Amino acid sequence: MRLRKLSILAILLAATAFLAGARLPQQGPLPEPRPDAGQAASPTSPASEKTEPPAPEGVPAPQPKPDAKDQETPAPDQPSAPPAEPAKPEPAEPVQGPPLPPGHLESPQMPPAEKPPGEQTLEEQHLTIEPESDAEHAECTAALKALGVVFKEAPRIDDGNGCGIDKPIIVSEALPGITLKPEATIRCPAALALARWMKESVIPAASAALPEQGRLTSVNQATSYMCRLRNGAETGKISEHARGNAIDIASFHFEKGEDVAVRSRREDSTLTGAFQRTVSAAGCLYFTTVLDPESDAAHETHFHLDIIERKGGYRYCH
Repeated sequence: MRLRKLSILAILLAATAFLAGARLPQQGPLPEPRPDAGQAASPTSPASEKTEPPAPEGVPAPQPKPDAKDQETPAPDQPSAPPAEPAKPEPAEPVQGPPLPPGHLESPQMPPAEKPPGEQTLEEQHLTIEPESDAEHAECTAALKALGVVFKEAPRIDDGNGCGIDKPIIVSEALPGITLKPEATIRCPAALALARWMKESVIPAASAALPEQGRLTSVNQATSYMCRLRNGAETGKISEHARGNAIDIASFHFEKGEDVAVRSRREDSTLTGAFQRTVSAAGCLYFTTVLDPESDAAHETHFHLDIIERKGGYRYCH
């Protein structure tokens, strides 16, 4: 029994000595590479993270979902930045020509544009006086005489810049016994329109609305012929007064009572107001333009009456 114990002890000692002299090899066997060895795992990834198997051939690999923390959401009051616009090509440099002489604003190839009549002075419009037919003038003056209009012929008026009358007349009585104060220099067609308006509209309206005033004895005119632009402006179209086609009526005088002045009477509920509104409306039967105090501030004290010709027989009455 004792001998057996000594044998086991000797074996243990021999094994210990053998193990003490043994050495491990400097390099052990290398492991076989995995199929996804080309995708190196992140050194910081946990060991438990699983690697996705490669996608089958012909099937596109799924795109990784962006991390919600990496997406910046704009604040409610700050809109997302707009996409950048593509760069525009730089314009070509203009070709510089020779310097222009003093006083020139445009090159010879680019003459300055003409201003429309609404922006031109009377001198810039280069207008001419409209000629009148001898036959038509004789027919018109015969009609005036038949109505009893008192007038006289006058020499041709030419004030330049288109202002003037080829065959002017000077009217002193619009109708028999109805003086025109002051006498008016005007073209015959305008005088004929005035006489017909007075006879067929003004006198009957006055008899109906103002019988207590008695007979109409005179008409006070503010402007007949005058060389100027419309409303006396510095630029714009030429006035029909400058052509002898217009007359402004300021008031009516009766043999009894006061003058009936032309003024704003839109809210005048008297017969005087009714008389003025009636003759203003009737004026459009004889004149192509009628402007009264309700039109604008430039006509708040008179009727403007003219015979300008418009396309299609159009008339402007306000």
